[in-house]
Amino acid sequence: MLVSSPLRSSSRSFARALPGATLAPFPAFIQPCLALPRTEVPTARGLVHELKLDGYRVQAHIRDGRVRLYTRGGFDWTSRFATIVAGMTRLPAGKLVLDGEIICAGQDGRPDFSALQDDLKRGRHDRLVYYAFDLLHLDGFDTRPAPLLERKRVLQSVLAKCRAQRIFYSEHFEDGADLYVRATDMKLEGIVSKMANAPYRSGRCEHWLKVKCWRRDRFVVVGFVPEGSAGILKLRLARREGGALIYAGRVGMGWDHKTAHAIRCALEPLARPMSPLTMPLKKRDTTWVEPRFDAEITYLDVTNNGMVRQPSFKWLFRR
Repeated sequence: MLVSSPLRSSSRSFARALPGATLAPFPAFIQPCLALPRTEVPTARGLVHELKLDGYRVQAHIRDGRVRLYTRGGFDWTSRFATIVAGMTRLPAGKLVLDGEIICAGQDGRPDFSALQDDLKRGRHDRLVYYAFDLLHLDGFDTRPAPLLERKRVLQSVLAKCRAQRIFYSEHFEDGADLYVRATDMKLEGIVSKMANAPYRSGRCEHWLKVKCWRRDRFVVVGFVPEGSAGILKLRLARREGGALIYAGRVGMGWDHKTAHAIRCALEPLARPMSPLTMPLKKRDTTWVEPRFDAEITYLDVTNNGMVRQPSFKWLFRR
């Protein structure tokens, strides 16, 4: 589907007015800008803050009605997102490159990464939406040299010209601390803080900083995977549901050699031949133990099948 020429002319005028934008041929895949991780919300002046959505980073290329969708690594995933492609063809520009995130929206509207993976496996597309947060090229102009807020202003205007289904503008906010609190309360992935006047630069840079919203809980230790004669590679975790012990995944980071040795010494005397889980689990690499210890874990989320995502070990407690 090709967009009408009046809308194309409008989008080109937007691009021409962007400070710093330069005439340029339509680009191939652009290496994306990647945020540096931080443990606290940055408070420096000149930052704006966006929600970090838990999905797949996707760069959208639209050229004369033809759409290509690329992953963060540059792989062409156009065929996997048919409904997003259909929405992109309605955008009012002949040549357009967007940076954004494809998410699966749950019943409450929050991104659900596990559901996104499941939908892609099953070929389901009705819950997929694209949030555009940056504009890299517009109708013959390389917009990356322009300041971020100027790029976002034009991006919002382009998207507002034609309300394409499943294509949304990613808002930004001034108060990063408040946004982080709200993101945590909503159990979102985190926030990204960006320099408002910075150009778009490929690769990791100080212009973009991400802070994740970590959850913290205790899980029952039901086994460990040994490493060498004195260390551990992983801890097997479970959660209690009534009187049942339900497998919750494994954690393999968060300790040094000294701590790993201490955990091993605490768990080895509790070794048992079979898993203590209510639903037995076979793991040939695992030494099962009596459930006498809890591990305090930080993690990002829990998958649809109950596994902790991106867990990190903090402490071991005797029950």
